[in-house]
Amino acid sequence: MSTTVKTCSLGKNIYTKFPSVSKALPNVKLVCIYALFTIVSGCSAPNFNASNITWKTYSNSRYGFEFPYPSNWTALTAPENNDGIAFVPPQNNSVEIRAWAVNQLPKSITEDQDSEKAIKPNFQTAQGISGVMLVEVGQQVSLMTLTLTQGQVKYYWQGRSSSQEFQDYYRLFYYIAQQYRIWG
Repeated sequence: MSTTVKTCSLGKNIYTKFPSVSKALPNVKLVCIYALFTIVSGCSAPNFNASNITWKTYSNSRYGFEFPYPSNWTALTAPENNDGIAFVPPQNNSVEIRAWAVNQLPKSITEDQDSEKAIKPNFQTAQGISGVMLVEVGQQVSLMTLTLTQGQVKYYWQGRSSSQEFQDYYRLFYYIAQQYRIWG
């Protein structure tokens, strides 16, 4: 079971999920809360400067989206259907940025089922497209996932790392999510 918490990140509300901890382990719960605070408060630290990174841009011609990634990161094998891509840094293949898109069923088929599950947009890209940013802090792995919807296409972007390293990558992930563009 996990708990969802709205948290501040660079002036935005971000939905954060982290595992609930038993009342029998109050110290573990405090560690989770401290880790969450450290990650979120780290987002305001001036240690990330996008101009210090050499960037490349991944463009997906099937779904018409693009995002920047550090030029020294390596692409993993792309799926044959060309719905997305994943990149890893040279020094740590447990860190990953990934993006993909899918066609959705028409709203008339799914709106009754999804209306109660919908999360209100809490993020806006530099292009001005609103979406949902979800940060999940786990015991082993943490991730940041951006979901955008345009017409019948749902777009996803995700940054993932070990939970111990997540605060080191949080600002990079957030910056890339902000630069995500839809052009198709």
